[in-house]
Amino acid sequence: MPFNMGFTELLVILAICVLVFGAKRLPDIGSGLAKGIRSFKKGINEDSDSIKEESPSDEESLNKK
Repeated sequence: MPFNMGFTELLVILAICVLVFGAKRLPDIGSGLAKGIRSFKKGINEDSDSIKEESPSDEESLNKK
């Protein structure tokens, strides 16, 4: 389990979430969180692709020498 948490601790956290947000809002919160994570990963991948395109390849740098 993450952070050395047992099953009982996870149940307590889930119960607190249900009390605070309500059972009807939890799926909406989960889907919104998943969409945010997906867009974050997409942005990271796009940035790494643009960095790879901007940097010269190894063959080009060897040919210049």
